[in-house]
Amino acid sequence: MSVNFAELEKGQEIGSRTVDISRASLVRYAGASGDLNPIHWNERFAQSVGLSGVIAHGMLTMGTAVQLVSDWAGDPGAIVDYQTRFTKPVPVPDAPGGDNPDTPTNALTITGKVGAVDEDARTARIDLTVTADDGEGTQQKVLMKTQAVVKFA
Repeated sequence: MSVNFAELEKGQEIGSRTVDISRASLVRYAGASGDLNPIHWNERFAQSVGLSGVIAHGMLTMGTAVQLVSDWAGDPGAIVDYQTRFTKPVPVPDAPGGDNPDTPTNALTITGKVGAVDEDARTARIDLTVTADDGEGTQQKVLMKTQAVVKFA
């Protein structure tokens, strides 16, 4: 792990990133995860159950968010706890013209900061903020109380 535990302070930023999401991203995730729910790929079905359109998988959103912590820590095994609350769906509209499903139509913006440091346990709680476009041009928090605990040797 390249992070120096002794130098961590509450409020310290660990980084940020933006990750594009396309309809093709959803199809690839569905195949890898086995979550073939049509709300993640079929516009008509998603609308028939009351959604405005196709939405990203919750676990795709959650997994994408924690990657920031994993990269910062340098060891995914150092993350000993991870939790979140799903608050809003991440809409993934069809690409303009529908010609290229790899065209990103939404993105997750993830920022992280140290929320707490426990010197006795040698852990740091990392608080993540995760937002995406709501489909109408406004950024919204799609995950709340997103926290990962990282254990230091």
